[in-house]
Amino acid sequence: MRRFLLCAACAALIPAAWAGKAHDHGVVRLDIAVENGTLSIALESPLDSLLGFERAPRTAAERQSVQTMAATLKAAANLFRIDPAAGCSLSRAELSSAALKLGAAAPRPDDGHGDLDGDFEFTCRAAPAFVDVALFAAFPRMSRIDVQTATVRGQRKLVLKRPAQRVELAR
Repeated sequence: MRRFLLCAACAALIPAAWAGKAHDHGVVRLDIAVENGTLSIALESPLDSLLGFERAPRTAAERQSVQTMAATLKAAANLFRIDPAAGCSLSRAELSSAALKLGAAAPRPDDGHGDLDGDFEFTCRAAPAFVDVALFAAFPRMSRIDVQTATVRGQRKLVLKRPAQRVELAR
């Protein structure tokens, strides 16, 4: 009987532990893929890492911060400096955040932990050898970038911490 109660208590906790994505302030996730002349970058970040708050803006200064952050991210060619030999140009930059009512993010109950997703696509003449990620300079609250890459040469995981910024793709 005692073992059953323990298992029932564990079963009640599991859905809460699995609900939603991991949410660590200062930690950003980047997925970079290269395929058929396209370099795709998916960014997942707590709003705190980008803005210092994780909810809808309440003041004029916060609204301005959101506009500045969105403009900085949409100028993705400045944040993701791709190997010039690849001849890449930005073809798409989309942002979504339920908390900020950006993009196609599905409305969610406000749990005080707003996130932002960014999808960036570059059209390239050749496969790039590297991408220099300038997110640390643009967003000082970031402390770590967890990167996953997928190219014709395989898949890889790495962690960028200041001052590192280069993601090698040709390895």
